[in-house]
Amino acid sequence: MILSMTGFGSAQRTVDGISYALEIRSVNNRYLKLAIKLPERLQFAEVEVERILRGRVNRGTVTYTLRIKSQSGAAASLLNLAALQQYLDQLQKIKTAGGTSTTIDLAALALLPGVTDVGEMDEEFRARAISAITQVTNQALEAMLAMRREEGRVLMTDLSSSLNGIRREVETVQSRAPMVVDEYHDRLKTRVGMLMQKGGFELQADGLMREVAIFAERCDIGEEINRLTSHLDQFVELCERGEQVGRTLDFLTQELLREANTIGSKSNDAAIARSVVTVKGLIDRLKEQVQNVE
Repeated sequence: MILSMTGFGSAQRTVDGISYALEIRSVNNRYLKLAIKLPERLQFAEVEVERILRGRVNRGTVTYTLRIKSQSGAAASLLNLAALQQYLDQLQKIKTAGGTSTTIDLAALALLPGVTDVGEMDEEFRARAISAITQVTNQALEAMLAMRREEGRVLMTDLSSSLNGIRREVETVQSRAPMVVDEYHDRLKTRVGMLMQKGGFELQADGLMREVAIFAERCDIGEEINRLTSHLDQFVELCERGEQVGRTLDFLTQELLREANTIGSKSNDAAIARSVVTVKGLIDRLKEQVQNVE
């Protein structure tokens, strides 16, 4: 079954008094684009996070946002007090125009660069952090992929509806096509008969049949109908396979539209032209839908 590129997943985990809260969002993209947002303290884990994401996601824009919060008194150790004091000293030197004192928000200062930078962490901390991040990442990914699968089922329902509509119109065109030549033969025969009565001359039957044969050859759409039907069958097979088929489906919609345009230009029949317009509308809907297939 196909997968959608739209999904969301979240996970939380507490390790060594530190709470890890993760959100992963994905939307459609022609390629895989990762936006990984980690706290400054955990930047060393970005390579491992990217490896995990690339191993389980193939297409889409994926936004990965991890936040941490200490659940113990150890939170104070995350602050670089020397850097914080320097910020305070600089701000206290600033005077307002009226000479009034300014209020300093310490919570805002804690977000400034370097305030939470406590230097290099030991290897033991890094290993525990990597383990915790890996666990929340896999958990959030499972939730996001589950949503992608559910969205994929909804997409498949819509795609099937459009495909069935195209098949119905193609069957109408296929049943109508033989009548086009017969009707042209009757119209041509009637018109030639009228001209011969007025002009007093006769037209050999083989000349009339030759003209009809040329018209039949020019408006023959059997090959285009066969190719269009084959593309529809391949479309269904790819959807059932569900192995990152979004780009191939996008290409198939272009081929479907090409065949529909050819049928419309060759048929020379109002009824077939109406069916072709409906088919092209359904193909446009297919094209919009497959933009979100992985």
